[in-house]
This record gives sequence, structure tokens and C-alpha cells, in this order.
Amino acid sequence: MRNESFREFVLDRLGPLEGIQCRPMFGGDGLYQRARFFGILFKGRLYFKTDAATRIAYIEMGMKPFRPSAKQTLKSYYEVPVDVMEDPDRLVAWASKALECQTQREPMKRRQR
Repeated sequence: MRNESFREFVLDRLGPLEGIQCRPMFGGDGLYQRARFFGILFKGRLYFKTDAATRIAYIEMGMKPFRPSAKQTLKSYYEVPVDVMEDPDRLVAWASKALECQTQREPMKRRQR
């Protein structure tokens, strides 16, 4: 079940970033800036896209990857620490890094037949 008040809180905090939208997914919401998917809202928690460099900060703060079920874990999305969520400027900075991770990802390689 999606948490509307949490979604509104996150969207308000991310207000300085233009074009942020939520779309239903995984029983929660996906965060997008235009067509770039960079975050997940799920069961009152926020997860951002990470890469090898940004993931370190999440792990150092004891954060875990997104796990929508016991059988599935998305290791490129990590929970945002409460300390970060409580600081609007810091949250925007972390969201910006998540957007950069999504922008810099390598294109998927097509399977050769």
C-alpha cells in the first residue's frame, strides 16, 4: 500500500529539482526526473540509485539495498538515511547524485545472435 503523506513529504523536499514525478511501481512509487528513474518510495522508505562510488556513503551509514520481497533485491538502489531525509539541502544533493548515476550508466549491450 502506498503512503500518500510520505510521497508528498519527499516530493516537497525534492522541490528544488525540476520535473520530479512519482509513478506507481513495485507496490510503491518510482521517482523520475523527466524520463530518468532514480528513486523508489516503498513502505515509508526512500531508496536512491547508486553506483560503485556513491554506494559507499550508504553502506557506511548502515543502509541496505532495496528488497521488495524475500526473493528479490535491487543492489543498485539503497535506502536513504533518515539524517539525510531530514536535511532538505542534503537530500537534494543525494538525489542529484542518484540522477547522475542514472545519466552515466552504460547503455545495455544487445545480445549477439
